[in-house]
Amino acid sequence: QVQLVESGGGLVQAGGSLRLSCAASGRTVSGFAMGWFRQAPGKEREFVASINWSGITTHYSDSVKGRFTISRDNAKNTLYLQMNNLRVEDTAVYYCASRQDALPTGTQALYSYWGQGTQVTVSS
Repeated sequence: QVQLVESGGGLVQAGGSLRLSCAASGRTVSGFAMGWFRQAPGKEREFVASINWSGITTHYSDSVKGRFTISRDNAKNTLYLQMNNLRVEDTAVYYCASRQDALPTGTQALYSYWGQGTQVTVSS
């Protein structure tokens, strides 16, 4: 089993930055693809970014491409999401997730483990 705990969320003004972290425990996730998803109030949870086991291959949703960067430190069993130039529409609960496979994907159903989420609120 893998336990995931997100941190780093908070309140920030539009144009600001935040860095989310996701610490994994229970077993190493260094061989697994991981991802970030988010759910805004009244909306379905959506894909934000994914990364393969080594960190070389990344994918982003069109809405965050060029502003967000996903990365990982396998030695620390930790996933990151650097969020720059934040917009009001980025306000959501952000979740990290891990697959039991090395290939990244934006399909939520293919992720086996999920964190509890961290709130990101962007004010205008």
